[in-house]
Amino acid sequence: MPQSYRIDCLQYANWSEKLFSQMREGGLDAVHVTIAYHEDFRATAANVADWNLRFQRHSDLIFKGRTGDDVRRARETGRTAIFLGLQTPAPIEADIGLIEVLHEMGVRFMQLTYNNQSLLATGCYEAEDSGITRMGRQTIAEMNRIGLVVDMSHSADRSTLEAIEISQRPIAITHANLSSWHPARRNKSDEVLRALAQSGGMLGFSLYPHHLKDGSNCTLDSFCEMAARAADLMGPELIGIGSDLCQDQPDSVVEWMRVGRWTREMDYGEGSASAAGFPPQPKWFQDSRDFAGIEAGLRRAGFSDTEAAGVMGDNWLRFFDENFGPAT
Repeated sequence: MPQSYRIDCLQYANWSEKLFSQMREGGLDAVHVTIAYHEDFRATAANVADWNLRFQRHSDLIFKGRTGDDVRRARETGRTAIFLGLQTPAPIEADIGLIEVLHEMGVRFMQLTYNNQSLLATGCYEAEDSGITRMGRQTIAEMNRIGLVVDMSHSADRSTLEAIEISQRPIAITHANLSSWHPARRNKSDEVLRALAQSGGMLGFSLYPHHLKDGSNCTLDSFCEMAARAADLMGPELIGIGSDLCQDQPDSVVEWMRVGRWTREMDYGEGSASAAGFPPQPKWFQDSRDFAGIEAGLRRAGFSDTEAAGVMGDNWLRFFDENFGPAT
């Protein structure tokens, strides 16, 4: 049978020709990349300009993806389609009109919050979760209209459940795991995942060690057993990979991700003061070249060939086809 499409629905790496070549060696047809954590609109536009320059310089390896058909074009031309995404709503500032502008620039995912309370929703590190705000409701409606996917990866439970209920189109949790497997604050409860599945939304499994049982020592079999549990909970057609790979980044980037400029204190997230940098990746997932091993592990965990192909990318491709364009 033909190889499944391979899609990684979240990376934030220190981008280089080496990494783009590794994507090709790993057979990645598409990667969703983060272009903002705390940036306002102007700084995000500058990050888009940086990516446009990468697309020019490395056109033999990558190009900007906008629709599911671009994933197919990537396969046909031996390249990787890069889809832009925001881990924060900060780039829309307080202007709902910027949502469409960002979509026209190529952005296809936007989180309603990154750990903290935002103008739209509550992050998973807040003590109180007040749910989706007035502006959040309007933002979801506008995102639904134009085809910008609502991502609740860093959101608290009530906000996530409300976003699922309010959104007229399926949302995504692009990079998280089951909290019943590993109780990291960023992982998701069975209640949230059942609601996500009932709405047709997608979950991408994270390979970031803080989200893994036993951290950097997590085994492939343990990860794939978790995936099998998620398949039982949600259905095998609604799960994929969102590795959260932060390859070749200096440890100083962790501080930027956690605190930006909103505080002078260090927020260690799921790490600790003694382990504030990037933890080592599990030996079986060091970079984009290791996707084949995950697919083999899924089959050992009981996934059929078709189900394993879905997790590796076919499920995300269907989701892209249905959700990256205007509402019909």
